[in-house]
Amino acid sequence: MRRSVLLLVLLVGWGALAPPAALAAAFDPEAATEAYLARVPPAQKARSDAYFEGGYWIQLWSFLIGLALAWLLLGTGLSARLRDLGERITRFRPLRVWIYAVLYTLVTSALLFPWTAYVDFFREHQYGMATHDFGGWFGDQVKGLLVALVFMPLLLAALYAVLRRAPRTWWLWGSVVAVAFLIVGVLIAPIWIAPLFNKYTPLEPGPIRESILSLAQANGVPADEVYMMDASRQTKRISANVSGLAGTTRVTLNDNLLERTSPPEIEAVMGHELGHYVLNHVYEMIVELGLVILIGFAWLYFASGRVLARFGERWRLRGVDDPAGLPLLAALLAVFFFVLTPINNTIVRVNEAEADIFGLNASRQPDGFAEVALKLGEYRKLSPGPIEEWVFYDHPSGRNRILMAMRWKAEEMERQARAAEWLQAVDRSPARKPSRL
Repeated sequence: MRRSVLLLVLLVGWGALAPPAALAAAFDPEAATEAYLARVPPAQKARSDAYFEGGYWIQLWSFLIGLALAWLLLGTGLSARLRDLGERITRFRPLRVWIYAVLYTLVTSALLFPWTAYVDFFREHQYGMATHDFGGWFGDQVKGLLVALVFMPLLLAALYAVLRRAPRTWWLWGSVVAVAFLIVGVLIAPIWIAPLFNKYTPLEPGPIRESILSLAQANGVPADEVYMMDASRQTKRISANVSGLAGTTRVTLNDNLLERTSPPEIEAVMGHELGHYVLNHVYEMIVELGLVILIGFAWLYFASGRVLARFGERWRLRGVDDPAGLPLLAALLAVFFFVLTPINNTIVRVNEAEADIFGLNASRQPDGFAEVALKLGEYRKLSPGPIEEWVFYDHPSGRNRILMAMRWKAEEMERQARAAEWLQAVDRSPARKPSRL
């Protein structure tokens, strides 16, 4: 560790004396990356690794608990009884689906509450990532439940209408409905949903705000305001985003980023987030996730028929268009997305890597970018193996992000060295000498 840090200090000190070409030749991105990683204390690294690796088991247990919950609802006949209750209340089919959706959301939220509390509250406090008390956390959970009670019935009413009217092609039209709701969610979430959980205020005028707006305008992002979110009431994590579509686009950074990082780090983060907007990643993700959803609904069509033929009568299900079969469809989709975990993570990770490169070119803050990667390493394992990163990471690992930044820095130093040599050559050329006449 001392050797790597000493090398970094010597390079910085030499930079004031050495010519640009010599400095560029001496800079080693691998050594610089190791110097950054060596700054992380062993105890902190072990804690971060344990937190992130524990997340692998959280994913597995969440999947298995979801399957067990579906089996409970179907095997005990509880799902069928919830459907029967809706049928006793009304004869109007869409309203029956709406009633079932409300009851299903309430029952599953209640049954999953202990697991949700452990994962989202107790474990976060155990690793020092959360800041809110149980009352604040529970209040956010209630808000989330109310949002689900608004949108879940609408989504399910639309999907089951498709299931009834298109018995052979419901998988195709159902995926269209799901993608439509995805787009609506992306449109309204920054304006109507996010403010339910956090307070958004315009960032006060000053160098940080002007720097972000200048960075946005220089890269074609039509932003005239920057918002700050009070994330510190919930977590210690730093984050920012450029969210929404069309006229709903909003540039936001959380107060942790503002309070815990330097101006170069903020510029590096905002350059990355602006990259998502400029590179049209929101639209890309809608198309890519749309294809995944289409394949998922085709899987539902294939698998649900076979499961219903074997267990449908035992579970008192009348067909795929029976709302009581929702736990089955949810379980089958869970299997599909669990198997596709590496693919879905890769889709997101590729976009994040593209935004990293854009952010480096836009902000020109490689060391700020590396510093941020270390701070993100508080809850992300910095140095995973290649297979581990491919399967579990939806962002590039901290090591790869720092190495990317240091390679960018090395190429930039070499470019500046070539430019300096070219200027010196021009200054020495006979054409630049004054005439004696």
